[in-house]
Amino acid sequence: MEDKIDLSEEQKILKSLKDQLQHKDRAEILEFNKCFGDLGELTSQFLDVAKLSKRVEKPVFHFSLRPAPGDKVSRDQLIEMGKECARQFGVTDNQYLIILHKDTNEPHIHIVANRVGFDGKVAKDNHSYRKMDSLCRQLEKQFQLKEVLSARRFLPEELRHLPRLDSRKEKLKTDIRDTLKQVNTFQQFEERMKSLGYAVLKGRGISFIDDKKVKIKGSEVGFSLAKIEKILQLKHDLELKQEKQRIREITLQRDMDKRGHTPVQKLLLKTAHSDRQEDFEVLELIKQLDKLLNDLLKSEYVDQSVSPELLKEARHKRKRHKPSL
Repeated sequence: MEDKIDLSEEQKILKSLKDQLQHKDRAEILEFNKCFGDLGELTSQFLDVAKLSKRVEKPVFHFSLRPAPGDKVSRDQLIEMGKECARQFGVTDNQYLIILHKDTNEPHIHIVANRVGFDGKVAKDNHSYRKMDSLCRQLEKQFQLKEVLSARRFLPEELRHLPRLDSRKEKLKTDIRDTLKQVNTFQQFEERMKSLGYAVLKGRGISFIDDKKVKIKGSEVGFSLAKIEKILQLKHDLELKQEKQRIREITLQRDMDKRGHTPVQKLLLKTAHSDRQEDFEVLELIKQLDKLLNDLLKSEYVDQSVSPELLKEARHKRKRHKPSL
């Protein structure tokens, strides 16, 4: 319900402008169910009802639901999703809140519910992950959202080997690629990645730790230390060759200006100059370096959803291997 405590008011504003996201007043309560008020009042109300059960150790349910990248979900739909989550976990008649967070690319909701009801009965918390997984698959169909793969442990054998996306790794891959396009030295690369919120660990290889303290090796996202250093070296070589060519052209121009050549003579000299083997080799090398650099930094389109064809094929296999009763 509150902003992140590790950011000052000024940092929230600056980060909001930079990310084009809402870091100040990031939380909004979409729904109160049998409770009301601010943080202190809600806490007091939850605690009072939780005391109706003396056996429960963890009286609070907490779930979060985030649409897949690209899915557009309205405010009313988010509320419906939160209510369906409460229904699935048996807390429809209990105290619960649906809270919207606006500080990520895909606005997401948190459902915070009291497991203890006003009758003193406690909602069961066993198999919560499996129930949540089932709910997500249901909501995808209900609201015509992208179908995303469940956690592997909840998938039948034939679905466990389908390709899947790790959005955290995809973001790191994009940040590395964009940074490498902007910098020319490893020091600049390291400083830029730090400004994006990553700690950079360089040894025999390279790893990155994001703002959630998750460590990912560069090789896991296609950017090993060797590849990063190769790209930076290529950029350095390309810059030197381009600068050398530029100096040669400036020198030629100055020489022609000194000699007072006519425009036609200048054109003939430039043409003869460009036909020289040395210049031809430099230009070819520049083209080769540029192409190699573009290949190494080539953007890859990644769909966040599971291919419908793959899902259809896997379901067909599952039915085919299902034993007859």
